[in-house]
Amino acid sequence: MFYAIRHLTRFRYSAPVSESVMEVRMQPRSDGQQRLHHFQITTLPRAMVNSYRDVLGNTVHHFDVPGRHMLLTVTSEALVEVTEPPPVEALEPDAWSALDTLTAAGEHWDMLQPGRFAYPSDLLHAFAAEIGLQRADDPLTTLRRLNTCIYRSFDYSPDSTHVHSPVDDALRVRRGVCQDFAHIMIALCRMLGIPCRYVSGYLFHRLEDHDRSEADATHAWVEALLPAIGWIGFDPTNNLLAGARHIRVAVGRDYADVPPSRGVYKGQVSSELDVSVRVTLVDAPVDASMDDAVPPEWRTVEPAIADDETSLQQHQQ
Repeated sequence: MFYAIRHLTRFRYSAPVSESVMEVRMQPRSDGQQRLHHFQITTLPRAMVNSYRDVLGNTVHHFDVPGRHMLLTVTSEALVEVTEPPPVEALEPDAWSALDTLTAAGEHWDMLQPGRFAYPSDLLHAFAAEIGLQRADDPLTTLRRLNTCIYRSFDYSPDSTHVHSPVDDALRVRRGVCQDFAHIMIALCRMLGIPCRYVSGYLFHRLEDHDRSEADATHAWVEALLPAIGWIGFDPTNNLLAGARHIRVAVGRDYADVPPSRGVYKGQVSSELDVSVRVTLVDAPVDASMDDAVPPEWRTVEPAIADDETSLQQHQQ
């Protein structure tokens, strides 16, 4: 399936700031079942955008707006092809031993350690005891059960947490968004000795799927390492195994590694953030260019809108 993605971020300032410096992780990855055909990023005010690849293979774009401005708009557009991953087969009876042998080599050590947001706490241990968290028949069965358990144990509520919320916030009120559910699942998986990483990206929504997550925001889910299979995606927000509707942008230990936007600005001002995401299923373009694929209404230039502080980060819904 081919998807055209438009991610618009507006940073609004109450008074002019003298400079904004920002980095963004908005370019979809090109690996596994996913291929990136086209990507472009533009800013208002205009800035020279550079990029680099971080240690986990994520593409990071960065730029500096040195002039005075009351707004900053960042628009990314991508054309991505995603194929359905092969069905996950049942694991062998000795899968736990195979996983322990795999992790003992130390290659995935960082995906077993606590992070800034995904870490063990008293509330997390209490929740683990409540659901009877333990190694079940095999790692895949355990992960499927945990994915469903988190989905059933927490209400989806966009206003109950914020972008910097630790796992305890959602555990305390039993409400949250995809960012919270991903952090809780990651922390629990690591307690079981399963390497687990945070995935930032997008989800293509269809009415028939009845997804809990919001269609006009970025999305987050989890990838766990399984012996003889590799990294498998689990979406506890929607009780899904990640498939062709999940579009991967960046992976990390938790949200702190992969925020869609992060930066600083100069000025004593108040600010706010506005994000709009559109993911559209399109026909396969002949030359895989955005001009052939994007919906016609995307081709109009949006007016500049007073935008929001570079230091704000996007809460993944």
